[in-house]
Amino acid sequence: MSQTVRNKVAWVVFVFLAIGIGLYPLIYIFATEDFGLLMNKSNELLASTLWKTAFYGHISFGGLALLVGWSQFVKKWRSKHLKWHRNIGKVYVLSALISGLCGVYLGFFATGGIVSSLGFISLGVIWLFTTLRAYIAVKNKDLSLHQGLMIYSYAACFAAVTLRIWLPLLTIIFGEFLLAYKIVAWLCWLPNMVFAYFWVQRKGLTID
Repeated sequence: MSQTVRNKVAWVVFVFLAIGIGLYPLIYIFATEDFGLLMNKSNELLASTLWKTAFYGHISFGGLALLVGWSQFVKKWRSKHLKWHRNIGKVYVLSALISGLCGVYLGFFATGGIVSSLGFISLGVIWLFTTLRAYIAVKNKDLSLHQGLMIYSYAACFAAVTLRIWLPLLTIIFGEFLLAYKIVAWLCWLPNMVFAYFWVQRKGLTID
C-alpha cells in the first residue's frame, strides 16, 4: 500500500470517528441515568441542576465542535469557500469555549478523584487556551499561528474520540474500570498533543 493510499485511509477513518463520536451525545437525549458515564455518578451529583447543565452542555457543544471541526482542515474546500470556513470556524470556537468551560467544571467531580480531575481539568484548560488564542491570532491576521493553534485545539477536541478507544481497551487489560479511567484521563489527550506537535512542525507553522 502506497503512502498516498495510507494517508487517504487514515483520513477517512479520522473523519468517520469525528462524525461518529460527534453524534454520540444524541444518545443521551433518549438514555436514562444508568447509561454511559452517568452510571458511575452519585445520586447527589445527578440531582444537581448545575452539574447536569454542565454535563449536557459539555457533551452537546463538544459533539458539535467535533462534528464540524474536521472540515476546517480540508485545504481545497477551505480555499474555495472562505466564507463557509469562517462561519464554521465561529461555530467551532463558540462550541469549544462552552464545552471547554463546562469540561473544566466537570473535571472537579471526575470519577477517580484527583488523578482523573487533574487530567480532565488540564485538558479543558488547554482546549480553551489554544482555541481562544487561535481566534485572537486570526483576528490579528497571523494565519500561521492561527493554523498551528487550531491543530492543537482540535487535537484536544479529538480526546473525546481517543477516550472512547482507550477506555474499553484499558478496562479489559486491567480488569478494572476505575484504574482505566484514571489512566485515560491523561492518555486520551497527551498523545494527541504529541501528534499535533509533529503535525505543526511538519507544516512549518510557527507557535510563539
